[in-house]
Amino acid sequence: MTETNQPIIQIRNVSKRFGKVTAVDNISLDIRAGEFFVLLGPSGCGKTTLLRMIAGFEMPTEGQIIIDGQDMSLVPPNKRPVNMVFQSYAVFPHMNVTDNVGYGLRISGISKAETRDRVAEALELVKLGGFEDRMPDQMSGGQRQRVALARSLVMRPKVLLLDEPLSALDAKLRAQMQFELADLQDKVGITFVTVTHDQDEALSMASRVAVINKGEVAQLAPPSDLYEYPANRFVADFVGSVNIFEGTLTLDEPDKAAVDCPGLGKIYLNHGVTGPHGANVWIALRPEKIYLHVAGKGKAVRAAAQDAPDGHNLARGTIKGMSYLGDVTLYDIQLEGGQIIRVSRPNLSRHDQEDFTWDDKVSMHWRADSPVVLLS
Repeated sequence: MTETNQPIIQIRNVSKRFGKVTAVDNISLDIRAGEFFVLLGPSGCGKTTLLRMIAGFEMPTEGQIIIDGQDMSLVPPNKRPVNMVFQSYAVFPHMNVTDNVGYGLRISGISKAETRDRVAEALELVKLGGFEDRMPDQMSGGQRQRVALARSLVMRPKVLLLDEPLSALDAKLRAQMQFELADLQDKVGITFVTVTHDQDEALSMASRVAVINKGEVAQLAPPSDLYEYPANRFVADFVGSVNIFEGTLTLDEPDKAAVDCPGLGKIYLNHGVTGPHGANVWIALRPEKIYLHVAGKGKAVRAAAQDAPDGHNLARGTIKGMSYLGDVTLYDIQLEGGQIIRVSRPNLSRHDQEDFTWDDKVSMHWRADSPVVLLS
């Protein structure tokens, strides 16, 4: 599915207050027709409240929500061109799969023949063909979730809203369903708007992500941009694992910049950052972008860091923590200044060329395009 540039949902200066508490604070954004859009943020940030306002279960204190060109201010939930899949799935326990999926069509007065055809089509989409007579208590959590999806899709909404749709599943099934949801959205071609606090979910499924913090949009971008180019410390810290160090901007030109970070050393970047000289900034450095070496291999480290001036993008320390995760190993390394930096190394071979253990002295380097300078 190729998304269009036309917005199916327009959110204009929307705020929601519950008494003295502001849950959503003057949010404006467009959601395009045909995209998989994710609202990502910690618990209590306002993302679910925003989704419920799109659905019509909450009304904005201020602002306007437009869906498919129509102002939703006076439109009740059952008249909006949206359908919602809840966190609990909410399938009817006394109905089999066919009756669950076809319920909305029946109460809408759709003929039996059309209902039968649309239910069969929806079940095939969610890979539940052959499960028509099953009862919910005879199904796994993932299968019940598919029933809830089919029940929403069979109504052919213009927008499907999903509130933490995978949170009740175990880790392996959740990972599988992330791919299946993205594939399903691509097949049906309608707009999906999903709420989650799980960053892996957001990065794996979304075409764009709005990171919400304290009722405001901290950054709106495709997943790769959120990860590689976070707009601020909150986004850098919330999306993935990251090392953040405070420093001073000592050089800023169109094609290069430098930051002096006490403890981490001199940081060189192969691009400008448009910050004032001498400004207080923060360096964000992802653990997997740091190369780890046995201490004493100075020439090898300097050669590896040749895209930076001598003495830049190098650090030394002592391993103070290790965590083996199968595909990667995480190392917590105490720098010479006392700070801790985390390094992630992929386990590409059962017999790695360099083995590390507790209290080993190590050297590190990183490329000039790896650090990100954050001004806020």
